[in-house]
Amino acid sequence: MIEIKGLLLRFSNLLFSEEVKKNSIIDVLHQIVGLQIKPEDVKIKNNVIYLNIKPIYKNEVFLNKNKIFSKLKEKLGKKTPLDIL
Repeated sequence: MIEIKGLLLRFSNLLFSEEVKKNSIIDVLHQIVGLQIKPEDVKIKNNVIYLNIKPIYKNEVFLNKNKIFSKLKEKLGKKTPLDIL
């Protein structure tokens, strides 16, 4: 039988991992595009990044998509999301 303590530890590791991903995404977007995004405007679902920002800023992100993902791969390695919407 699995102890509750072990399950809670796994859950906290997953949450920490998502926070690290969000902070890395925010940092990379600021470096490359110059956007200041709040953590609540970034969601990761099914390994896809969803941004809740104005369309004009999304266009800038899509124009620099290759640069953004190459920088994210440097920071996150195998945990890099697959796409950005």
